[in-house]
Amino acid sequence: MALDIFNTRAKKDRLEHGDRLPPGQKLTDGWPVLHYGGIPDIDLATWKFSIVGLVDEEVHFTWDEFIALPQTTLRSDIHCVTHWSKFDNDWTGVHIRDLMSHVGVKAEAKHVMLHSYGGYTTNVPLAELVDDDVIFAHSHNHEPLEKQHGWPLRLVVPKLYFWKSPKWVRGMVFMPDEKPGFWEMYGYHIHGDPWTEERYS
Repeated sequence: MALDIFNTRAKKDRLEHGDRLPPGQKLTDGWPVLHYGGIPDIDLATWKFSIVGLVDEEVHFTWDEFIALPQTTLRSDIHCVTHWSKFDNDWTGVHIRDLMSHVGVKAEAKHVMLHSYGGYTTNVPLAELVDDDVIFAHSHNHEPLEKQHGWPLRLVVPKLYFWKSPKWVRGMVFMPDEKPGFWEMYGYHIHGDPWTEERYS
């Protein structure tokens, strides 16, 4: 019965929002809290964001240095692999291209592994990471992120399922080849496109 109700709701949402809602998704007004493990204890005084791997020179930011970068607000929809979607999220933070203006990336770099406080990792193709809609966000809908949603910083990659937008992000490793992150090693799809339902491998 519960599955029938879900399918009916998902079909109704698709009919009303088919141009924005990927297949198999249903809309939520809330924001479900889903993550592996506990919420890490982060001190901004010792927080660091590192960019390493296939770069001309490693780059490291303190929190004050990172937050001093140009600030941008972007609006996007988000889609979780567990079938919920949330429309019209306003994210404020550092646009990926403003961050990348401080980094020299080697030509052989094609993929990026994102690392989070707490040990979580996920992979994103470089071409999809350095794009117009990608932001390292410290605020959601004009309020600081709550801890359970990734404070002080999370990546937002709206074109991919939301597990590709890691909470508590602390750095990037540029790589020549695609490698699986945490959930990808446990059977999630290596890419994660919501529009083609790349949920699991």
